[in-house]
Amino acid sequence: MKIKHVLGLSGGKDSAALAIYMREKYPEIDIEYFFTDTGKELPEVYDFLAKLEGFLGKQIKYLYQDEGRDFDHYLDLYNYFLPSPQQRWCTIMMKLKPFERWAKSFVKEGYKVIQYVAIRSDEEFRTGYTPKGTDIETKLPFREDGVDKQGVIDILENSSVGYPKYYEWRSRSGCTFCFFQQKIEWVNLKERHPDAYEEAKFYERQAIAGKAPFTWTQGETLDELEHPDRVAQIKADFEKRKARSESSRQENPLRKGLLVDLDELYLDEEGNGACLICHK
Repeated sequence: MKIKHVLGLSGGKDSAALAIYMREKYPEIDIEYFFTDTGKELPEVYDFLAKLEGFLGKQIKYLYQDEGRDFDHYLDLYNYFLPSPQQRWCTIMMKLKPFERWAKSFVKEGYKVIQYVAIRSDEEFRTGYTPKGTDIETKLPFREDGVDKQGVIDILENSSVGYPKYYEWRSRSGCTFCFFQQKIEWVNLKERHPDAYEEAKFYERQAIAGKAPFTWTQGETLDELEHPDRVAQIKADFEKRKARSESSRQENPLRKGLLVDLDELYLDEEGNGACLICHK
C-alpha cells in the first residue's frame, strides 16, 4: 500500500521542532509538510515558515479555503458572532476543513496517510486530531521518544532556525486577532501591527452592532482596551507578574535572556487553551 507521510506546521515552536527532529532523526521518511493559511496570520509566521523551509530543504505546502470563503465570508455565515473558546468556528472552517479535504484526497488515491503531530512527552492530556471517517494514522514522535518542552527548546536552539520572532511579544502563532491572546498581547499587537489591531476592532464593532454577545477579549472591547490609561494598567500588571516570576525562580546563566513565557506568567496552560493546529 502506498503511504503518504504528512506533518502540519502551525508557525509555532513545537511543530517546527518536530519537523527539524524528523529530518535529522528519520531522514529516510519522505514527509510532506503543510501549513493551513487563514489569510489572517501574523507576518512573523510567514517569515518563520520561510526560514524553516530553507532549513528543511523542502517546500511547505500551503492549504487554503475554497475561493471566496475567507474570514469575512464565515463571519457573515455565522451572523457576525465572533469566534470564541466556546464557538471555535474559525479553527473548524479555516484550519481543520482544508486539512481534511487535502488528506482525504490522498486516501481516495489509495494512500494510507500517516500524520505526525507535535505533542510532547510532558503533555499526557493532549491528543492529536484525526478527521472523522478516515483511517488516517496519527503518530506522536515526541511522546514516543520522550521529548519534552525543554527538548523542543534545545532542538530549536541547536538548529539555525531558532524561535519565531513573534515570541518576543506573543505566546502563540495563529491569526492576528486570536481570542486566546492575553491583554498584554493585544497591547503588543496594537504597537507592532496597528493595522491588524484596527481590523480586529472593525470586526468587533460589526459583531456588537449585530447584537452578538462576544468581544475579542474578556470583559472589554478593543476600543476600551486601547485607552492610554488602560494600556498603562495592563503594562504595569505585566511588569509586576514578570518581576514576581523572575524573583521566584533561580536563573540559569546558560539560558539568560531567553524569551518570557507569557502563559507561565498568567498561570495558564501552555497555549492558554488555544487549538493545537493553530499554536503548536
